[in-house]
Amino acid sequence: MATLLYNPRPSLQPSRALSAMLADMLRDPSPARPATAFTPAADVLETATGFELHLALPGFKKEALHLDFLDGQLVISGERPHPAAAAKEAAASATEAPADNTPAVGAPEMPAAPAFRCIETAYGAFRRTFRLPDTVNVKAIGAELADGILRVTLPFDTEKVTKQHIEIR
Repeated sequence: MATLLYNPRPSLQPSRALSAMLADMLRDPSPARPATAFTPAADVLETATGFELHLALPGFKKEALHLDFLDGQLVISGERPHPAAAAKEAAASATEAPADNTPAVGAPEMPAAPAFRCIETAYGAFRRTFRLPDTVNVKAIGAELADGILRVTLPFDTEKVTKQHIEIR
């Protein structure tokens, strides 16, 4: 059985919903805590010459990334600082007194850090580990960061034998 609701003033209902949504959006948020870790999305492709690993890392500089091969595993790590935390650190370093105790004359004022209302971007440190098969030539691994995508090429080792038929004499 269906339940029917009576609304004598239907014109007021949408405006209340809109007002509530705007109030929620514009309300001062509690102090935003930067994320301490995240996991970037990864795609693994197999080509005729080897594997390709694509990691989505928008906003990263290549100096903030580290690639290592340890015990048969490719370890990719890095860190993207939260903009508010970076602005606070920059402001703190700008307000420090010079070492020779001379007053800073005409020091430029640092702009205030923006107040984030909604944060959907992931910040913090990450670490991804990928176990590599024995067919990968570790010495020929290459990496390139372009357009926010880290492309790691993992070529096959052509000298390594992975399958062989042995005749019986």
